[in-house]
Amino acid sequence: MNWLKEIRSAYQISYSLKRCLWILVVCYSLTGCSENKKHDSPHITQSYVVAKEGAWCWFADPRAIHYENEAGTINKTFIGYIDIHGNIKATQHDFATGETQEVLIRSWFQPDDHDNPTFLVLPDERVMVFYSRHTDEPCFYYRVSNNPGDITDLGPELKIETKYNTTYPSPFILSDDPEHFYLCWRGISWHPTIAKLSIPDQEGQVELVDGPTQIVQSTASRPYAKYVSNGKDKIYMAYTTGHPDPTMPNYLYLNYIDIDKMELKDINGKVLAKIGDEMHHVAATEAYQQKYGQAVVDQTQLRDWLWQVVLDENEHPGVAMVRISEDKSSHDYYYARWTGSEWQKTFLTNAGGHFHQSPEIEKCYSGGMAIDDQNPNEIYCSVPVDGKHGEVYELIKYTIDESGAISHTDTLTKDSELNNVRPFIVSNREDSPLKLTWMNGNYYDWIVSEKRPLGFNTSIFADYNLSQDIALNNGLVSDDSLTNQTVKLPDSKEFSIFLNIKLDTANYSGALLTSNKFEYGLNTETAKPYLRYDEQVANSNNILGNSDRWQTANRSTGGVWYDPVKYTSIGLTLVFANGTLTTYINGLIDQVMELDEWSVKQLKPGKLILKTNDYKVYNRKLNYNEIKQLSEK
Repeated sequence: MNWLKEIRSAYQISYSLKRCLWILVVCYSLTGCSENKKHDSPHITQSYVVAKEGAWCWFADPRAIHYENEAGTINKTFIGYIDIHGNIKATQHDFATGETQEVLIRSWFQPDDHDNPTFLVLPDERVMVFYSRHTDEPCFYYRVSNNPGDITDLGPELKIETKYNTTYPSPFILSDDPEHFYLCWRGISWHPTIAKLSIPDQEGQVELVDGPTQIVQSTASRPYAKYVSNGKDKIYMAYTTGHPDPTMPNYLYLNYIDIDKMELKDINGKVLAKIGDEMHHVAATEAYQQKYGQAVVDQTQLRDWLWQVVLDENEHPGVAMVRISEDKSSHDYYYARWTGSEWQKTFLTNAGGHFHQSPEIEKCYSGGMAIDDQNPNEIYCSVPVDGKHGEVYELIKYTIDESGAISHTDTLTKDSELNNVRPFIVSNREDSPLKLTWMNGNYYDWIVSEKRPLGFNTSIFADYNLSQDIALNNGLVSDDSLTNQTVKLPDSKEFSIFLNIKLDTANYSGALLTSNKFEYGLNTETAKPYLRYDEQVANSNNILGNSDRWQTANRSTGGVWYDPVKYTSIGLTLVFANGTLTTYINGLIDQVMELDEWSVKQLKPGKLILKTNDYKVYNRKLNYNEIKQLSEK
């Protein structure tokens, strides 16, 4: 269907030639209409809410990953995102048990969708979670799970100091170098950057072994890159000359990094530069194309941007790209595939203009694209469609045949009330039924500010139901309001306590719940919760507060940490089961403490609690959906 696209754009041809071409189009339509009608089909995907508040950018990946080990002891999917209150969060779903949990990775962070977390499964099966502020801090933050394949119990927040700005962490482990991991990001001079680091030790500590090193140098100020590895010895990098907003023409390039030799090479293996010793310079010029033609994916005179790069079974790259018009009002989706000898480009569809509700900014923000890395000929696109609620961005899947033609289209969402954007296929999903994730909702800006306090007011959706049954009357032993009374615990092997409590923000420290052996409270110096049982103490990583102060601040990535906003009330849940005490703040796992025994029979509210609005005690373990429902009342 590429030639149809060319017909639409051939505005300089003569009127007589246009008539001839139009006749050809009509003839094609008449002879092929029955076949095309058969190929276009509604294949409506069921949409399920993963998180009511969450968003991501599309340059930090993998934002969702599946891991299943050969022993069959781990079969889980992890999905990461950030909300407008500055909470970095992740959902973990265990396919073996059917259990879902949502984890508070970090509270009180810069409320910016560029800060979504990414994941790396380590050789010992622990999970490493990366995140960073948007451009204005010279470090990455990370946490490593204490147990294999389980992010509900994360180690302390640690830092990778870089000396350069950091955005979009993309981590890789390659079999040729199993003692290290490689981290790619936008760093030195706002350009693609790479570093080699040691695998985290048992305390989560890493060492910077080599780098950070800038990979290429562009004539534009900010190249945008997406990465994928072959798992062995190469990291492929597709990237643009610069940001498409100020840059035209904006070419699309593809190189790969040979990690054995630390050389940058073009698609045919020609060495472009020795990384760290020399710099490869790129430019959107005819001269560059003539000299380095095998490094160029698309030589456009317009504005290219990209959404994903994958490898097929032959290690041939495929790139989801968008070509944006000069005035930025028209975005065209393409799929570019390396055949082994050339780049085959397939026009998929026009994607309208920017998808969001703020027409004065970010006019190059398309609805989004995703490639199925296990079926690289399937591309998922967010496209504006007229429906019951007017023009709304819906998800459509395009299937490409070997010739580069569209063989099939599937409508996945239909008549949605709100936009479905920024789709992503769960990485390494194998046979997992959870395949597709995306954002749904209204979007005003990538950062929360006084100008647009609603920021990225979206939810995270998926094509698989992660919910568990809710039965809040089962096992309920106490249901009352609590005013300076005692919380009596059931005589059972497991229990759950839920409290909707009003806090004393004027004296924001001290005990929340206490007994002779146990105390749960707020540290005076850090404003972070702590757990104490006998001599055992566990301190939370997270401040008991949020980033809503940004709602009254200027729109900026200036490196400022505005004071956290104290919670006037919270939904607090404590669950004890199988020797583990877990605390939830507003439905999110905050702390986990392993205990040899639990002998406490009652708890008393501390001075930090001004009032208890709701109080429930259960003689069983509540599941995530039950805790979430109680917390949202």
